[in-house]
Amino acid sequence: MSQRLPIFTYHPDPIGTGSVVESEQVCECCGSARGYKYNGSPHCDAEVEIICPWCIADGSAHEKFGAEFTDRQGIGDHGRWGQVSDAISDVVAHRTPGFSGWQQERWWVCCADAAAFVGAAGKEELVKLGDDAVESIRSESGFDADEWRVYFEALDKDHGPTAYMFRCHHCGKLGGYSDCH
Repeated sequence: MSQRLPIFTYHPDPIGTGSVVESEQVCECCGSARGYKYNGSPHCDAEVEIICPWCIADGSAHEKFGAEFTDRQGIGDHGRWGQVSDAISDVVAHRTPGFSGWQQERWWVCCADAAAFVGAAGKEELVKLGDDAVESIRSESGFDADEWRVYFEALDKDHGPTAYMFRCHHCGKLGGYSDCH
């Protein structure tokens, strides 16, 4: 059906997260139907609907359309989680599939690097990821104990509030944030 997907350091399982889906549609950048497409709308001036993962990975979509798949300012949450080099920001924003959140997406950073996007998570997924994942979202939420219990019970991968989880490439720490509509 198609070639092997490109490897995305900062989004290692774009099919599992739903950011890339099977499709026989023709990529508007390369003109090929490669069996997969980005399941989102890139941020660019042109009205581009179909981009294949290969045109994301090699930077063609950014070069041709100015496409961004993640807001550069959201990488590190406007400096709140730390800074990364311009080169890393370029890879995440221009050569990595983004993900869809309820509000403006943010990309967690750790150890002076962008972390790998693990996926959206509700209570069940956080529990499976372990205590560190639960604690990272509890801490990020800023809720007191009673508010946290209610919020934690309401977390839902598909219907919000939703957590967005990442894993550091260097120390293995899990982190991220949550939001709702």
